[in-house]
Amino acid sequence: MEKQTVLITGANKGIGLETARQLAVAGYHIYLGCRDEVRGNEAVEQLHSEGLTNVELLLIDVIDDESVQRAYETLSAKIDHLDVLINNAGIPGSIPQPVLNTPIETYRKVYEVNVFGVARVTKTFVPLMQNSPNPRIVNVTSDLGSLGLHTDPTWRHYEVKTAAYGPSKSALNGYTIALAYELKNFRINAVNPGYTKTDFNNNQGYKTVEDGAAPIVKYAMIDKDGPTGGYFSDYGVTPW
Repeated sequence: MEKQTVLITGANKGIGLETARQLAVAGYHIYLGCRDEVRGNEAVEQLHSEGLTNVELLLIDVIDDESVQRAYETLSAKIDHLDVLINNAGIPGSIPQPVLNTPIETYRKVYEVNVFGVARVTKTFVPLMQNSPNPRIVNVTSDLGSLGLHTDPTWRHYEVKTAAYGPSKSALNGYTIALAYELKNFRINAVNPGYTKTDFNNNQGYKTVEDGAAPIVKYAMIDKDGPTGGYFSDYGVTPW
């Protein structure tokens, strides 16, 4: 069986890098999407040193149209189809984010990466994915994007409200639903890694990167009969 191919954005550290590691161990060929060539090469070398030689760098900046198009052309010259796209690149923006005092520029920066970046990369790479017998897309979201949880006073993170970050993930969730509806031959899901200890949150999370990456890997590996248009965490279905 031909080795399946995966592109992961924002993959040079944290959950993205661990997701690449776990999928590489499972035998997938990984394209490590990074915007910084030096950091990207360091991440690739790290995985190679662990014996995971089925990993290579793909330079891509999700907020740059030309960069994303170049990445597509580079990958299309190497492979005739892409099986899995994991839209992992994201930013929190400056924290805290009180609703009345968060600068509009913070909203713009957060949405540019977390929403527009995902849409840009997905739109560009779907043609290459159409050639896969089982194309899958995982949009890495957050439970901070759940409107249902945010309105539940018993939720453990109820008091964590962000003006830009959480709503950007709510928008990503909505985009995931629309995308899954339109691409019915794909398996497309929003997956929440949970509050994971990484640079993203100044290492404040209570989950390890191994645990955070696990649900992403799970939904990257589903078969044709797997769910689509869903919102999942490690505990299962997450309320929208």
